Amino acid sequence: MADRSDRSDRQSFSYACPMITNLRRMKMKFLAITTAVALSLAAGPIFANDKPGEGITVRPVYQPTVEEMFQARVLFRALEDLGYKVAEPQEVIAQTAHLAVGTGDADFFTDSWDQLHNVFFEEAGGEKVMTKVGTLVQGALQGYLVDKKSYDAGVKNLGDLKDPKVAARFDEDGDGKADLAGCVPGWGCERVIEHHLTEYGLRDTVTHNQGEYNAIIADTIARAKSGKPVLYYTWTPYWVSGALVPGKDVEWLSVPYTSLPDNAKANTEFDGKNLGFAVDSLRVIARNDFLKANPAAKKLFEVAKIDVIDISAENKLIADGEKKSSDIDKHVTDWIKSHQDTYDSWLKAARGTN
Repeated sequence: MADRSDRSDRQSFSYACPMITNLRRMKMKFLAITTAVALSLAAGPIFANDKPGEGITVRPVYQPTVEEMFQARVLFRALEDLGYKVAEPQEVIAQTAHLAVGTGDADFFTDSWDQLHNVFFEEAGGEKVMTKVGTLVQGALQGYLVDKKSYDAGVKNLGDLKDPKVAARFDEDGDGKADLAGCVPGWGCERVIEHHLTEYGLRDTVTHNQGEYNAIIADTIARAKSGKPVLYYTWTPYWVSGALVPGKDVEWLSVPYTSLPDNAKANTEFDGKNLGFAVDSLRVIARNDFLKANPAAKKLFEVAKIDVIDISAENKLIADGEKKSSDIDKHVTDWIKSHQDTYDSWLKAARGTN
């Protein structure tokens, strides 16, 4: 009986083994499936948020000024990393750029000066159709400068040019009036300069020379380098202040008092001088409907910031000959690599909106 019982037990066990094995296999398979599903569910939102702009084309606009392409392309690169397709930008002057956004011909403009371009912003529809988002660049300056020799000789204020003898020092064409290398029509700065010439009584002694700025300023730099007196308008960030260094080659002029077009109020004081222009910020303006539909892009515009010194340094590379489109792209790549943690924090913030 014992032998028969043992055989029966072994026989029962032999039948049971395949069942146990199959059950174990089924259990392991079930665990594998449920684990995979759990991982998929956990990872799904991360992967989904990695490219929140997937399938969406954005339409930027910027000025046809190579020195403004760097900061714009940094944002374009970030948008692409968020999955957006960036269309070929329209290239138009600042006033038209604001109109393009306001009328819906573009989604955003990357270089709107908060104070200087506010009139363009309002004329294009203002807050009803678009929004100033974030502060891309802080501490942007504008103003008038003269060569160091003239400054040290006593020409320290734009109002000094009301004196015909002082103005004649900067006469380039022999008409007895000072020649001011000025601002391109449509940029916004020309409105302030024209206002100043009238407000400070300089119409009879100063000529505002306008045209292609790079050509005008190149002639101004050449005159300064040859030791001749110069009077010019410029802004920062821009490469000119690397070629003619304030405090070394040239000096900022003060103005008699603050007076801006349309009675605008702004801080015009910098380093103990009244420069006559608002100490400004560069901001992104974007259509309200675009921002509502694209919270990731909105967050990017809110958090992105580039140091004005970095832009001036990049502009100096342009002035030194690195001005091809491929050069600008390399500048963007180099800047991102040297500010990787900052750049990644922008993307992280934007991805967290979905």
